[in-house]
This record gives sequence, structure tokens and C-alpha cells, in this order.
Amino acid sequence: MLKNNLLLRALAGQKVERPPVWMMRQAGRYLPDFRKLRAKYDFFERVRNPEMACEITVMPVHQVGVDAAILFSDILVVPQAMGIEVQMIESKGPVVPTPIRTAQHVDELITTDIPGRLDYVMQAIKLTLQELNGSVPLIGFAGAPWTILCYVIQGGSSKTFDTALDFCDKHPDLAHRLLSKITDATIAYLLAKANAGVDAIQLFDSWAGLLDRDRYREFSHQYNTKIIQTINQQVPTILFAKDRGVELDQLMDAGASAMGIDWNIHPEAARRLTQNKITLQGNLEPSILLQDHQVVCDETLKMINRFGAQRYIANLGHGILPETPVENAIAFVDTVKSYTIGEN
Repeated sequence: MLKNNLLLRALAGQKVERPPVWMMRQAGRYLPDFRKLRAKYDFFERVRNPEMACEITVMPVHQVGVDAAILFSDILVVPQAMGIEVQMIESKGPVVPTPIRTAQHVDELITTDIPGRLDYVMQAIKLTLQELNGSVPLIGFAGAPWTILCYVIQGGSSKTFDTALDFCDKHPDLAHRLLSKITDATIAYLLAKANAGVDAIQLFDSWAGLLDRDRYREFSHQYNTKIIQTINQQVPTILFAKDRGVELDQLMDAGASAMGIDWNIHPEAARRLTQNKITLQGNLEPSILLQDHQVVCDETLKMINRFGAQRYIANLGHGILPETPVENAIAFVDTVKSYTIGEN
């Protein structure tokens, strides 16, 4: 039994004594101990080493005091398991040397035994659960099919993903075949994570904002919905669709337990759109954690008061910045943990 189940209670819409708090990318480059490992081992070495992934996952729990751990991994392990080469280049980010551009490429993708191909992730979950020893929930995650498509067609990261967008415009049927394959692989992967013992799942649609409203529903939302409604039968889910806050009322129909939101929508607007029918997660602008300690505390408290403490998970509007002082991350977490409902 979990000693701290605030996150799961908030996801279930149950009454809490204070909001739970964690941070996207909390096991990352702002932590000195993480940087030491980063200096010795390349990115996917760390990801594929269960002992190291476990060590990195629990760092922010022990050092920052968050209410949940999120497994150290990467969204691009799924395309790797499908047979797509993905490299992580320092200062450049992910690179796909042979992008998916033809029907033959799509047809050759692997969708069988995805959990077996990602067994190192399952082993990391096992070790992490032992290390956490029921102290806090463990979150697993995956990238949304649309976001994965962007990388594997573009050939890596991009500010515009123009090649990926052009591909979908010119070859929509082939894009849907690719998205269906990614969806099937992602479902198999996330079900395996749930069976391995994670307590919740977050689906990251980091490039959701590239599409207009109609194309988003066509090329992303329907696939996210299929994933979420399948995984929801095992564990609660969080959907983070970056830059689509103004459509929260429509995105709710995916059925997620919570909606993660970025800082581009006001808390009051998010509540109004969702009519307080769903738990919201977010949405402090990450650069605030670079400011004075008192500013961090004041802005965090203001954020909670604007959202309200119930049906709410305190988080950032995107991943924590590498330059963030550890003491400011702690100040953010401690401010949430010291919050009492009477203040709201």
C-alpha cells in the first residue's frame, strides 16, 4: 500500500488535504547527481541500464521531495522497438538517420513483442518499485503517436516539422497506417508497464500544437483516445497535449483521468472549459523557477489559489529547465506541500 497516495486520489477526483506535486523532467539535468552520470554515460546507455534508470528515477523523490516518481526513459524507445534507429546527439537532440518516408518503410515496422524488446524498461520498473518501497506512486509514460510520427518522418527534432506536416498532407493514408502501427505498439508497451506495476500513465503529445483543430482530431486525438481508453482499464491516465489548452473541453472526450496543461492558458479559463469535471495538472511557467526564491513561492501559491486545491495536481507547464537551481525546485515543491485547504 502506498504511504503517499495523493496523486492517485487527485486523479480519481477524490478530496485531498492538499494538491499533489511533481515536475515534468524532474529526473534531469538540474540535479548534480544526474549530471555526474551524464558525464560518464551517453543518453541511451542510461535509459537501457535498469539500475541506472532506477537511480535517476528516485533522485527527485529523495532530493526534492516530490509526491510521485516518473520513470526515467524516453518517448523514442517505442520507435526503436519498432525497428527505427534513433540516436541522441549531444547539443542536437534526437536524430533518425533513416526517416520513414515510403510505404515499404511503414510496412517493415515491427509491432510484435514490443514489451519484450523493451524489457529493460520493465526491469527498471521492478527495481524502482523496490527502491521506492511504496513511498510514492510511480508514473510511466509514452509519446503520443502524432509526436512520434513527427520525429520519425522529419528525421529528428525541428522547430517546424515541415517535412512531417507535408508528408501528412500529401500521403494521408500512409500517415494513418503509420499512426495505427505506432498506436498498437504504444498500447502494448503501456499495458506492459501497467502490468509491471506503474501506478499511472502520462501520454505526452509534445507537438500537438503544430496542427490546426481539424487536423489535430484527425491525426492525433483519435489515436490518443484509443490509447487512453485502453490503458484506463488498468491505471489512471494523464493526457498532456501541449499548446491545445483552448480545446480542453473537446480533448476531455479522450477519457483521461487528468489533463496536463501548459502555461499558455489561464487556470480560470481551464476550469471554465472543463467545468471542474476533470483533474487538471500544471501549469507554472518553468522559467519562474530561475527567479528569486520568494518569487517561486509567491507564484506557486498564486497558481494553486487560481486552480483551486481539489481536482488539481501542481506541476510545471512543461519540463523543468536544466539551469534551475535545486533549491528553487525544492521551494516549489515545499510551497505546495505546505499548502492547506483553508488558504484557498
